[in-house]
Amino acid sequence: MSTPRIRTSVARMHAYVPGEQPRDSAIVKLNTNENPYPPSPRVAEVLHAFAADRLRLYPDPACTALREEIAALHGAQPEQVLIGNGSDEVLALALRAFVERGGAAGYFVPSYSLYPILAAIEEARTYEVPLTASFDWVDPDPEEADLFFVTNPNAPTSLLHPRAALQSFCRAARGVVLIDEAYADFARAHCIDLALSTDNVLVTRSLSKSYGLAGLRVGYAIGPAPLIGAMAKIKDSYNLDAIAQALALAAIRDQTYMRERTQRIRTDRDEVAAALRERGFHVYDSETNFLWVRPGRMEAAEWFQALRERKILVRHFAQPEVRDHLRITIGDEDAIEALLQAVDAILGV
Repeated sequence: MSTPRIRTSVARMHAYVPGEQPRDSAIVKLNTNENPYPPSPRVAEVLHAFAADRLRLYPDPACTALREEIAALHGAQPEQVLIGNGSDEVLALALRAFVERGGAAGYFVPSYSLYPILAAIEEARTYEVPLTASFDWVDPDPEEADLFFVTNPNAPTSLLHPRAALQSFCRAARGVVLIDEAYADFARAHCIDLALSTDNVLVTRSLSKSYGLAGLRVGYAIGPAPLIGAMAKIKDSYNLDAIAQALALAAIRDQTYMRERTQRIRTDRDEVAAALRERGFHVYDSETNFLWVRPGRMEAAEWFQALRERKILVRHFAQPEVRDHLRITIGDEDAIEALLQAVDAILGV
């Protein structure tokens, strides 16, 4: 029997590699940028009260209540909002909706490593724009891409791109610019207003980071109604289940809780950054819930292994432009203490 044929593009591509998910509960997990705090208590209340009988019915395919709440939060109309099964689904929909066969998807390097994989799935050309050696903005060619992804603040570098440069590029770009704001609630600024005032700009958000709902898989896009409508045409009919819609709605409605927790993470982030600088690390000015650092004394890969041996997981990437760095998620008080103790032990302090 012959082997079923696999699409050439799929056979050739490399799959996305998520951060390690250890089973050992003793490991301090600072490698996947999860929120160290639980979601709003309102989420738990809705979950406990959710009637199992509702599960025999299909969920609302338009996520109407959630769209309306998100639209009101951002001063938009419901038709300017699309809900996704995580913001990753929204990114995939954008590529399918806006990049012609043989067209190009653009992105910075380094940035979110899912972008080239999504492009490979759709057999799109890629337009890569290397950032500077210090990971600063470089002007992309506005004519090169049908869709250009801009992670802002950027991951893994934790830096916020300059507003003026980003706005200028959006206005000049011939294609759609998707500003991926997964970490925006930890930053000083965001670009929702650009998405609501520019006909080729979308902003995506995630409930995984600031809302503490990484296990739920809910994200959304906001922007011009024609672009949102194009993605809505090709989404799965029921892409967000009834439980996810109900819990996400509860989380969105508790902005006070979310902002209190993100402020706590920002405060801890700045304190950990200062502590690591005192220990000889170069720490970039983070606008996220993680730190991007270049450690001293040893190579980053050696630091990664030494921390791992002490049951501290951080993220190390092997690509040449980032292999000298580590990405460290900001955990709770106990995790932070464990991290700094491990660093001191490695340094022999």
